[in-house]
Amino acid sequence: MTIRSDRAGTEDAGAAIGTAEGALGAAAVPHARPGELATPADLSAEQLLTAYATGSLSPVEAVDAVLERIERDNPALNAFCLVRPDEAREAARASAARWRRGEPAGALDGVPASIKDVHLTRGWPTLKGSVTSSQEGPWEEDSPVTARLRESGAVLVGKTTTPELAWKGVTDGPLTGVTRNPWDLSTTPGGSSGGSAAAVASGMGPLSTGTDGGGSIRIPASFTGVCGIKPTWGLVPHYPASPFGSLAHTGPMARTVGDMALMLEVVAQPDPRDWAALAPPAPGIGDVRLRTDAEELVRGMRIAYSPTLGGLDVDPEVARAVADAVAVFEELGARVEETDPDLPDSREAFHVLWYSGVAKATDGLTDRQRDLLDPGLREIAEEGLTYSAKDYLTAMALRMEMGLRMGRFHAEHDLLLTPAVPVTAFEAGLESPPELEGERWTAWAGFSYPFNMTQQPAASVPCGFTPAGLPVGLQVVGPRHADARVLAACRAFEIARPWADRRP
Repeated sequence: MTIRSDRAGTEDAGAAIGTAEGALGAAAVPHARPGELATPADLSAEQLLTAYATGSLSPVEAVDAVLERIERDNPALNAFCLVRPDEAREAARASAARWRRGEPAGALDGVPASIKDVHLTRGWPTLKGSVTSSQEGPWEEDSPVTARLRESGAVLVGKTTTPELAWKGVTDGPLTGVTRNPWDLSTTPGGSSGGSAAAVASGMGPLSTGTDGGGSIRIPASFTGVCGIKPTWGLVPHYPASPFGSLAHTGPMARTVGDMALMLEVVAQPDPRDWAALAPPAPGIGDVRLRTDAEELVRGMRIAYSPTLGGLDVDPEVARAVADAVAVFEELGARVEETDPDLPDSREAFHVLWYSGVAKATDGLTDRQRDLLDPGLREIAEEGLTYSAKDYLTAMALRMEMGLRMGRFHAEHDLLLTPAVPVTAFEAGLESPPELEGERWTAWAGFSYPFNMTQQPAASVPCGFTPAGLPVGLQVVGPRHADARVLAACRAFEIARPWADRRP
């Protein structure tokens, strides 16, 4: 690949990557495909920032490399529903000028990033994956997460695909079609942040936004071998308010824990439009990326390990990978106990809350518009209309009981480890694996949605691969407000079992 430079003189991609490798360690630099030279698209956000600071790489080169990767791979993956190369290059040139002056705008200046198509983005349509959304605009406002990225200097390259109204744990729909997994194009990347996950996994930008109302960050992170965290509810401000209420979280998706922590620190800042947002975290939540001693990060932690979360069916290959990952924490000096938080079966209660949200999200559609909806979405919207206020309050009562149990559980255990998802990626275009045909996506997402109900921070990090080469995710759950602790555990595992050098 030939790289164009806006600096005096030129340097090829290999030289730039070599400098970043020297600064951050060879093990952190991903490998290109066999026979393919590595490009700036294969670098993490941290590596890009180091290269910008040393002058060995320009944001223009990085953004060009990402746009070339999108042009090459997006037709197969369908990760992006909108790409704006001219605007991205203009922003990259402005970033390069700031770096030359030694005046970067913020912590992510010049880093390519993408926005899930549920977050408002000034000047770009936000269609939420729905054929019923108006494309006319006006599009005059950024959501909080978009605004914080823009203020930090991140270069926004486009918007990523989502199922219609982000309603399910896979990514396909009438508007944008089927999104595919870069590890195996016949399989789904998960959802609803499947476009973001596929983009990050394939090198179409190191950072992307995600939302998670029942697993929509952690499921695709697990299926595509990337990192994602659902922060404590309210830590990242959300606007417009989600129809799914306090189930819905916004969070970062990235290839590495360091990038995930850096992005979380950027987006977890105040915004007056979210009346329920928490105070921003204490400065330094992103500094976990600077830690290099895995044992120091988790030594003495009291960690619970629940392989089935009370009896969920888990694919043996997933169970094996997760058990091996849990053993790493013991090796690092954590006190690991196999135990279970004894949560009640909450699937039906979650349905009441989730389907009611879908009913609200589709309120006001005409009969013709309803006929155009994803059939599954239309079905649960109709079911959501049948619930009474008593049904909703009963579901909320169970939710409060779950929160009480988890609060007591975490008085004895600093963290909880589980599989992120009990299965690996299955056939693209299906809502559920073939063996669960006819079931809603919640039938196989039982490790994720309970922690939306309790509003706890929960992350998925890659912990291995099946013999077929599909990624497996480890879920790390902490008590409310313990986001830094979750990040520390994820970082310790990343140091002990690095994964960034293995790519689709």
